[in-house]
Amino acid sequence: MDLNCDMGENVGNDELIMPYITSANVACGFHAGDERSMRETVRLAKRYGAAVGAHPGWRDAEGFGRREMTLPPQDAEALILYQVGALYAIAKAEGVELRHVKPHGALYNQSAKDGKLANAVARAVKSFSVDLVLVGLAGSGLIEAGIEAGLRVASEGFPDRNYNPDGTLVSRREPHAIIESPDEVALHAVQLAENGIDFKGARVNVETLCLHGDHPRAVENARRVREALEKRGIEIAAL
Repeated sequence: MDLNCDMGENVGNDELIMPYITSANVACGFHAGDERSMRETVRLAKRYGAAVGAHPGWRDAEGFGRREMTLPPQDAEALILYQVGALYAIAKAEGVELRHVKPHGALYNQSAKDGKLANAVARAVKSFSVDLVLVGLAGSGLIEAGIEAGLRVASEGFPDRNYNPDGTLVSRREPHAIIESPDEVALHAVQLAENGIDFKGARVNVETLCLHGDHPRAVENARRVREALEKRGIEIAAL
């Protein structure tokens, strides 16, 4: 099981979380971060042996990339390519391989259900490199688009988020969207790793778990989740 975390977003927990994860999703400057934070985060990941991936989002620093936006598919594709390319250049300069791409926030959620946007994301990743892994919500249209494009995909689960009965995530606008207790987050992580999710009536395996770096107890969550998975004999490894 891969443990990933969104990083380089200037929330202050990166160095404390990095020892517990296997993949770092690095903000590429549009929803958060800049050229300095990208370089610092890549260096941090290299130091701790975490795989590096691009975390592109809408051009929405004011809303932290969580506001829905609409672009023609070809423009969305170019927007993603621009961000992946920027991180690739920095990673290459640091002697680090770019391993995966995971959209951020509203771009992630919209591409999970908007087929045209999902295809644009998949095309952007494929045109950059067919060797990159596309990370998306387990059971979602983004995973389907990645498979259709011939990409390797990784179905993602969220230990610190609650799910609706159909396997979709509870909206952040709802008061119970976030799981606050590290004990409950760890238990949920084990359940996702061992059982996957029931997505609209079909069981879907989870290959990577996301730990949000902006969670109020992010560091404790990361530690507890890693300990809980290892205690169950689940191997922790990067994508």
